[in-house]
Amino acid sequence: MDLDSLSFHQVTHRDDIAWIAIDRPDAQNALTVEAAAELRDVTGWAGTLEDIRAIVITGNGGMFCTGADLRLFEGGVRDERRLWSVARRLHAAIRNLVTAPKPVIAKVEGVAAGGGLGLALSADLVYLASDARLEFAYPRIGLSGDGGSSYLLPRLVGLRKARELALLDEPIDAATAVDLGLVTEAVDPVALDSTVEDTVDELATGPTKAYGRFKQLTWMGLDRSFDDQLRAEVEVIARLASSADYEAGINAFFEKSDPTFTGE
Repeated sequence: MDLDSLSFHQVTHRDDIAWIAIDRPDAQNALTVEAAAELRDVTGWAGTLEDIRAIVITGNGGMFCTGADLRLFEGGVRDERRLWSVARRLHAAIRNLVTAPKPVIAKVEGVAAGGGLGLALSADLVYLASDARLEFAYPRIGLSGDGGSSYLLPRLVGLRKARELALLDEPIDAATAVDLGLVTEAVDPVALDSTVEDTVDELATGPTKAYGRFKQLTWMGLDRSFDDQLRAEVEVIARLASSADYEAGINAFFEKSDPTFTGE
């Protein structure tokens, strides 16, 4: 992928890490059809490229993402196709992050609202600036929700609480988001960059295949019986014994040293 040709995102690839920043600060990083398509493409690229062992998703200009760019909508039936077009592309991007065989971190500043909330929640670890907030936001414009919110919220906070968050639609401050389990940690804005950098640096030097397999197991386990999940765990852990990272890890264990993982 030609990272210099991107129109709506700023993407850097360094030290086995892909940093993806939505770059529409004048629009609160809201997504047009074209921006959502580009997000789909860059998340797909980052998820499948073996040289990338961790992904950070964020937004430029002190804002994460406020979902679809409502300035493009008119109100009424003519917006059906526009909503369909943005949502399908955003959903593909979110699926790319959820299924990426490597750790994904969301760094959230300002507001994550609407589809931006689903985008944030799709990450494995979510670091939220302590002065930032999450918002469901859809009822304010008479809509039901997308971005995976109807799937992710009940699994993160339970069905009753998920319905409360959606129906009452009150802004969720950082402390509450942590208490509910929506985010990993609320961080002082001054320390947010360094916290995310330290965490992603650690993850990018970890056993990437093991991380990816565990992510896959946890998602598939949501719809499996316990016995089926146990069988899947056996198959996955046994196959990982042939990985270079397992060999490095087991040797380091017996040598009482720190392993050097290569992600292979």
